[in-house]
Amino acid sequence: MTDSARGSGSAVWLWLLVACAVLTQSTVNLLRPVTSYKLLALHADSVTIGLTTAAYALVPLFTAVWLGRYSDRAPQLKLLTLAGVGLLVAGGALLAASPTVWAIVAASVVLGMGHLCFTIGGQAAIARYAADRDLDKGFGWFTAAFSAGQMIGPLLGGWLVGRSAGVDSAERLADVNQALWIGTALSLFAVPLLIFRFTPPRSTTSRPGQPCTGQVGQVSAEKPTVFGVLKVPRVGSHMLAALSLLAMLDILTAFLPVIGEEAGVAPAVVGVLLGVRGLASIASRVLLPWLSGRFSRSALLLTCLFGAGITLIIPPLLFQHFWITAVFLAIGGFLLGLGQPLTMTMITTSVPSNWRGSALAVRLMGNRLGQVVLPLLAGVVAAPLGPAAAVWMCCGVLLVSGTEKLWGDNRSAR
Repeated sequence: MTDSARGSGSAVWLWLLVACAVLTQSTVNLLRPVTSYKLLALHADSVTIGLTTAAYALVPLFTAVWLGRYSDRAPQLKLLTLAGVGLLVAGGALLAASPTVWAIVAASVVLGMGHLCFTIGGQAAIARYAADRDLDKGFGWFTAAFSAGQMIGPLLGGWLVGRSAGVDSAERLADVNQALWIGTALSLFAVPLLIFRFTPPRSTTSRPGQPCTGQVGQVSAEKPTVFGVLKVPRVGSHMLAALSLLAMLDILTAFLPVIGEEAGVAPAVVGVLLGVRGLASIASRVLLPWLSGRFSRSALLLTCLFGAGITLIIPPLLFQHFWITAVFLAIGGFLLGLGQPLTMTMITTSVPSNWRGSALAVRLMGNRLGQVVLPLLAGVVAAPLGPAAAVWMCCGVLLVSGTEKLWGDNRSAR
């Protein structure tokens, strides 16, 4: 992918980006739940699974802002997205080859960096080249591709690992490693798409170092910093919402396989349930432009936070009842999927136009902070109370975020 023109002169860059996102996120969302099965085969406990999930976000937590600043000044974003794909492939290969729990933890760090580089590159491309009126559409399709990966990855991973639960550890480990290699290979197909070249319309091509104007033409002469972004009104609230929504996705991905093992539910069934959640998120993100044209973004985000926080309490209670669990995961997945692109647009339109890449990176830094802290807490909670408690803890975080946003919106309106 090469940098394209701002506006509607050419949409090729967006569709290439969406296709790459489907492939890379299929890799990520196959590797992560299958990694939980590998850890279980190596006799790891819930605390270790929580630690591994946190390791995925640990290094990205400290590099997100630097990468965001790089994306603001980079003349092309192709190298950043290609680096992301390369790290995803390396991380997946390390996961497949890892013989110990600590090697898996290290591989998860590499995988997390790959996801971060690709995500920042993709978000920055949309923030740079999409017109403000098209931000919901751009972020909606980009995150819909992520949801497609969240559907394809678990379905494929569950099928590859097998239909039987509780099989011999050596047999399970062989199936798991095969699935990890196949999942890793998916990202390789993104490489030719990213190096595909086309010529954008010359009259509308933006130049490096000349950021396009924002929603109200606002450009800041100040250098964007973490504290500068967070001082912008309501950005901190939007980040808390994004953090809690993404943390729930991570907890579901990491702990539903553990809940399934405890309940005697086969990996293939768990993969289908995670796929249902991903499919529902695709639907919500495709529908986002239509929904945001009829309802305010704040009202939609509040619905996501409260609705998902309440709905997702149910699946761990009734996990052996497939259809009930699938329905509640579909509702929760629809709401979780809707919230992420909404927070992207709300943060993007809140800051000066030349801060957009950095602001989205600060958002990602906040997300990674949640992905470090909450899985660790979830693992600690799950150790004495069972894996379902990890999901319920994250439901509480969603409800707290919704309450904070409702209070802050009401205060701002006065």
